[in-house]
Order: sequence, then C-alpha cells, then structure tokens
Amino acid sequence: MGNWIWLYLAAANVAGFVVMGADKRRARRGEWRIRERTLFAVALVGGSLGVLLGMRLFHHKTRHWYFVVGVPLILAAQIVLAVVLCLAP
Repeated sequence: MGNWIWLYLAAANVAGFVVMGADKRRARRGEWRIRERTLFAVALVGGSLGVLLGMRLFHHKTRHWYFVVGVPLILAAQIVLAVVLCLAP
C-alpha cells in the first residue's frame, strides 16, 4: 500500500482515540456529548483501532454491547479488507 494510505490510517486512528477521550471528558463534566453515530463513523472510516484503544484506556462505552461488539467487528473487517487488497494482483 502507498504511503498516503498509512498516513490516512494513522490520522484516522489518532482522531478516533482523541474523540473517545474528548467524549469521556465531556461525560465526566456533564457537558454536551459526541453522538454515538459520530463515534461509529470515525471507526468506520478507518479509525477503529484508535476508537478501540480509546475505549480501553478511557474505560468509555465499555458497558454498551454495541460498542463492545461493534468496534472490534469493524476492526476485523478492516483488517480482512487490508489483507485482501494487499494480496490482490
């Protein structure tokens, strides 16, 4: 894969991690929250590893089954897609 793809994935995962941390901080302060669909959207566009790491480190959204199951499934699908694309002639 080209370098631009790695840069994109790095940025998406940093964004996923940051958005989970920001939402957790807002939750603790009782402030306006980031929508769950936005958190999933960040995971879907390539930030699933960052979102998953943010979930674990910040202990955020770990009681919601759809995050506990959904984010790892998105990550697994993205890994499969990356392998298929790398092996394609």
